[in-house]
Amino acid sequence: MARTFSTVGVIGLGTMGAGIVEVFARQGIDVVAVEASAETLQRGRAGLMHSTDRAVARGKLTEEEQGALLGRVTFTSDLGDLAPCELVVEAVPEVLELKKEIFAKLDTIVAEDAILATNTSSLPVTEIAVATANPKRVVGMHFFNPAPVLQFVEVIHTVITADDVFEEVKALAERLGKRPVVVGDRAGFIANALLLGYLNHAVAMFESRYASREDIDAAMRLGCGYPMGPLALMDLIGLDTAYAILDTMYRQGRDRLHAPAPILKQMVSAGLKGRKTGRGFYTYAAPGSSEVVADALTPGARTEAGLPGGPDGSLRTVRTVGVVGSGTMATGIVEVFARAGFDVVYTTRGAAKAEGVRAAVTKSLEKAVQRGKVTEQERDAALGRLTGSTTLDDLGDVDLVVEAVVEDLAVKQALFENLDEICRPGAILATTTSSLPVVELAAVTARPQDVVGMHFFNPAQVMRLVEVVRTVSTGDDVVATVQDLCRRVGKHPVTCGDRAGFIVNALLFPYLNDAVKMLEANYASADDIDTAMKTGCGLPMGPFELLDVVGLDVSLAIQRELYLEFREPGFAPAPMLEHLVTAGYLGRKTGRGFRTHG
Repeated sequence: MARTFSTVGVIGLGTMGAGIVEVFARQGIDVVAVEASAETLQRGRAGLMHSTDRAVARGKLTEEEQGALLGRVTFTSDLGDLAPCELVVEAVPEVLELKKEIFAKLDTIVAEDAILATNTSSLPVTEIAVATANPKRVVGMHFFNPAPVLQFVEVIHTVITADDVFEEVKALAERLGKRPVVVGDRAGFIANALLLGYLNHAVAMFESRYASREDIDAAMRLGCGYPMGPLALMDLIGLDTAYAILDTMYRQGRDRLHAPAPILKQMVSAGLKGRKTGRGFYTYAAPGSSEVVADALTPGARTEAGLPGGPDGSLRTVRTVGVVGSGTMATGIVEVFARAGFDVVYTTRGAAKAEGVRAAVTKSLEKAVQRGKVTEQERDAALGRLTGSTTLDDLGDVDLVVEAVVEDLAVKQALFENLDEICRPGAILATTTSSLPVVELAAVTARPQDVVGMHFFNPAQVMRLVEVVRTVSTGDDVVATVQDLCRRVGKHPVTCGDRAGFIVNALLFPYLNDAVKMLEANYASADDIDTAMKTGCGLPMGPFELLDVVGLDVSLAIQRELYLEFREPGFAPAPMLEHLVTAGYLGRKTGRGFRTHG
């Protein structure tokens, strides 16, 4: 029978430690809360009071429940007061020698059958365990911040942890209302190993000035539905904490993708550690505040308005738009511009396909009317702005052409050669490519300064993000005009250079590839990895859910493009991904991918 754990101890009452105290006390467990000094003890007490006050204000706790919760907590600066505890959770700073020293002391304080747990997010649990006389009773119990809110707990067993110990800790986590996953002792465990690699890549992208911090964060929020952008999340985690985890991961695995971006160490050395110090990648109203305030890197009012544009700050005029293609993306783009008040000429191969585009837009607008998104008058007006055609020559007078044809470089290059001859001087030529080099399309025209990437996300009618891709030849006024145009049609533009993956795919797919490698190494199951990223990191889908939706063949193609472009060994597609594609297991569309679908 699993133990009931009526009394537990928590050492360290920072944000995480105080949160763990609250988690235990909420479930009726008596807690001995230990801090090193009277000052830090008082801060921990105040943190617990503040958190429970907020819970009362939000109706999550009654005042009586709050009083009972606080009454279960004994605050002390004496480790000796932990003697009656059946479990002690350590949550002190990520310093290995400090943790080892504490565990060695606990050996002489608690009962022989008491369990010792560390909340470390990066350090080897085994090294902490061997500092004790009985390493079999040491286990990792990694909560996620904020501990009272996030359900996920990683239970880490070492090669010497007794089976009954981690089983009892797992049962306790379930009693606490958490979703525990048992994993081995490897740097980063599941969530941090996947999350920190992705965050480090975003930091490197910012450091190289490939895109602004605001655009990187907006791209991942709007393009992937993530609750926070990577740089804002780094500020929340703490740059010093992130650096320590990455450094430990790199030392253990020697994966260059885990080597902390140089700017991280520089910022930590300068005291720019994120929200807790008031400055990190962003600047905050005060240390510990979540309110972002303007600083030297904040885009100015002129930039936000789409200026400067040309040499005199002007934008090109766009009143009529051409769209080439008849697929789902092309149809969505036609609807976006028509609903925003632009006259749209769309060209397809054959009258049947042209009718198909109009029928699809009509159906979509009718659904929008039924849902109250548009009025019947707005629907009719949008349809009245559409002109279908089967010849590219009808695009001669438009101000902007957006191509959304098949992702084949030769096909797109032939199209751009034709558009260059047909379209009026000064017309902007845009491609929706998600993977091909935009400059190779610009190079076949006599107007490379007018060619730009305009990568919509599917479905274009719904997704707000557009990646505006500038080549080495694209004119400043063209970039500014397209940024302004995106805002006029209700989209959020992010601007980046012309390289594989742009922002979103370049950050997303290496993370997905890392998840496949973790599964391939038998470190954790697909279900556990998905659980970790959804409940531990708040992502809308786990990596294997997402891979099956995107399509394993599509994912493999994008990962190959990234590998070929950057020549980064860590970007090489996971062999398991290649094997599944070879076997025809492509995800939902074939009924089987990482999971079998009915």
